[in-house]
Parts: sequence; C-alpha cells; structure tokens
Amino acid sequence: MFDALTNKLSDVFKKLSSRGIITEKDIEEGLREIRLALLEADVSLPIVKEFMAEVKEKALGEKVIKSIRPDQQLVKIVYDELVKLLGNEEDTSLNFRQVPPAVVLMVGLQGSGKTTTSAKIALKLKKKKRVLLASLDVYRPAAQEQLSQLGSQISVDVLPVIKDEKPLDITKRALEVGKRGLYDVLILDTAGRLQIDEDLMQEVSLVKKLSNPAETLLVADALIGQEACNVAKEFNEKIGITGLVLTRIDGSSRAGAALSMKMISKAPIKFLGTGEKLEDIEEFHADRLAGRILDKGDIVSLVEKAVENIDQQEAEAQAKKMLKGKFDLNDMLNQMRQMQKLGSMSSIMGMLPGLAKYKEQIEAVDADSIMKKQEAIILSMTKEERRHPDIIKASRKKRIAKGAGVEVHEVNKLLKSYEQMSTMMKRMGKLGSMQNLASHFMKKSPLMGNNPFGGFNNKFPF
Repeated sequence: MFDALTNKLSDVFKKLSSRGIITEKDIEEGLREIRLALLEADVSLPIVKEFMAEVKEKALGEKVIKSIRPDQQLVKIVYDELVKLLGNEEDTSLNFRQVPPAVVLMVGLQGSGKTTTSAKIALKLKKKKRVLLASLDVYRPAAQEQLSQLGSQISVDVLPVIKDEKPLDITKRALEVGKRGLYDVLILDTAGRLQIDEDLMQEVSLVKKLSNPAETLLVADALIGQEACNVAKEFNEKIGITGLVLTRIDGSSRAGAALSMKMISKAPIKFLGTGEKLEDIEEFHADRLAGRILDKGDIVSLVEKAVENIDQQEAEAQAKKMLKGKFDLNDMLNQMRQMQKLGSMSSIMGMLPGLAKYKEQIEAVDADSIMKKQEAIILSMTKEERRHPDIIKASRKKRIAKGAGVEVHEVNKLLKSYEQMSTMMKRMGKLGSMQNLASHFMKKSPLMGNNPFGGFNNKFPF
C-alpha cells in the first residue's frame, strides 16, 4: 500500500538530507513535491490543502529553520500530521458494550470484499468470543454459500440458509439464534450493489433499524481511488457508519484515497485487509501506518504477527540449537515455513525500516515462489540427506531435482544458501549467550545508528 507515495516522499527527504545547509526555499520546494506526491497517490484535493497548510506552518517556523537538521524535523512534522490525519487518538477497537449478541453490520458495494472480510473479522474474534455469521445477500449468486464455506474453513458457525427468505426475515432469525445460542457476536453480511442506489440504502436502513448494531462497518476497496471517498460519504449520510475497513491495500500503489476517507466520513478506520488469506487482516493503528508510509517500518505489527503465528517453544528450541552451531536442512525448512506464516516477503519488507525501496525488486524476482520451490527441493530429499547435506553428490542431486520438478542448478543454489546460513549460525554460536548475541546485534544494527528523535521506540520508529 502507498508504494508510490512512500518512494516519492523518501526521495524528497533524501534530497534534502544530502544538502549541507537547507534554506527556506529548499523546504518550500520539498513541500511542493510532498503536495504533488499526495495528489498523485489519490488523496483528495481538499484534504491535501488542509494537510499541507498544517505542515507548512510548522515546517517554516523559526525553530525549524534554525535547527541543525531541518530535513529530520520535516520528516517528524509530516509524520505527526499523517498520524493526526489518520486519527491516532480515536478508539479503533470494536464496540461490544451491549447485551449479547453484539451485532456487527457489514455494508458496502458489491466486489469490495464484504463476505471475505466478515469471515476475516470472525476469525480474529473467535479466539476470545463466540461468533455467529449470517448472510443477508440473497441477490448475488452463491453469496450465502460462499459465507457458509468460509465459516467452515475457520470453524465459525454460520446461520443455515432457508430458500427464498428475505433479508429482514434472515435478520430476525439470526438475532433469535444468536440469543438462544448464547453467541457474543453476530456478524451480518449485507448485500451490495455495483453502485449506490435507493433500494440498497432502504434495505440496509431497515436491517440496521431491526438489528440495532453495535458497529456498522463500511468495507471499501482501496483500489477504487477517489470513488471510495464518495462511497464513504453516501453511506455515512444515509446509513451512518461507525468504522471503515479498507481491503486490498496490499495491491494498490495509489491507495491515497484511504487517507481522505476518514476525514470525509468522520468514521475511524478499524481494520486493514492486507491479502487474500483469511488471516490477512490487521487492526488499524494510525502511528504504525504513518511509519510505513514514510518508510520507517512497523516493527510493532511485525512482532505482533510473529507472536500470533510462530510457536514460541519451537522457536526457542531452534535458537538454542543454532547457538550451538548445529543447523541442518530440516532447520532451514522450518525457518522458511515460519517466514511464510508472517505473510509475503514484500509485506514483511514493508514493515522493516528503510527497506520499502527494495519491495519492487523482491516482487520482480518473486521471492515467495522461490521459497516454495526451495521447500519442494528439501521435501524431495531423504531424512538422511536433510540431516547430513554433505552426502548430496551429483547422482543424488539429479534424483532430488527430478522429484521436485526443478533443474539441478536450482538444487545447487539451495545447497549454497544452506552453506552460507550454516556458516552464519556457527558464527552466532561463537558469540555465546542470547544476551551477548542481542548486544552484538544492537551494536551492529543500522537501526541503532544516528537517530534524530531519541532512539528506537514503538510509538515513533525513526
């Protein structure tokens, strides 16, 4: 998300930082380029004007001009204003302060991803709450069946379908089942249209009045650009929404309309859809997204994702093994599988400070496809070969390549990568304890270098 915006802003700040002395004219030129970058990213003109007015007022202040590093101050000012624009102080958690089942009403246009997003939110909530899903979409072919299948995949109950039942009748039945079944949350997936029309609004209004939802979430596709703002405005004025869910943010380099939607709808962003898998949804945090936009990473979200998806005991056991200098192809396979649990390589890169500029290179070489191919190569080996890679000679390489459906040179590449990793692990083992290793990393890491804002921290990772 925001790849083009991130790259342009990075270029602006890099140009400023390369100059020994920065004048007021340099800053004004930088502000002009920031304004153009925002407009090109589909941020609406009124929002850009308001945003840039705030940035300019602070950037051209006496304190900034007299500071040693005005470019660093400008980064900080833009970051603060982005956080403010995205609504940092608003409560973005879902509201369940009502008699169960708390109703979450999902609204939006057809094709925005409402049904899949309903299942994603259900999966996220099921760890702590009992969730019931219900489809009110009686118009789109197989829409109700789609939700039933998604519910089955994530082991969440879905209201059984009754043929020819109307949306309001489905809502009444869902509420009754929700109360009788002692469900904590009821998620209602409403029907969408290709465009906003009176019938759609009337139906959603009646469903909302009947269900009295705790949350009315507008699901909007980040790829539709400025139209997303119009959709948000219409739904908020005619229905009233309590939050936004932005989908497909991983596939849009011009998703700047998302920056405008919060201001236009006056509703906070609650979730971001980050991919096609049902696990690919994350809670929205303004400061973290601002950090990503400015290529300062989002270490907090990456750590949270690791805690959710990686087996801690297994990771600790592997770490101890590696510190002893022991590392075989089984360990390499486990490492690759742990990485895959965190998402695509490009999404991981986007969460690491200063690496957004390499995302295009990673996508070009298709790192995820290469990793899957390497996994297939290792799985084509015998247990003995995985434990003792040094026994893999020419004849074995041919057999392994044939089993994995690859060429022999790709097996050689994997073995070379393994040798490099094995050498690195042995060096790590010589460092001794985990404390020594952490200390060594902190001293050598580029993240711990010149930090103009007082060190690395969760709130402002610059």
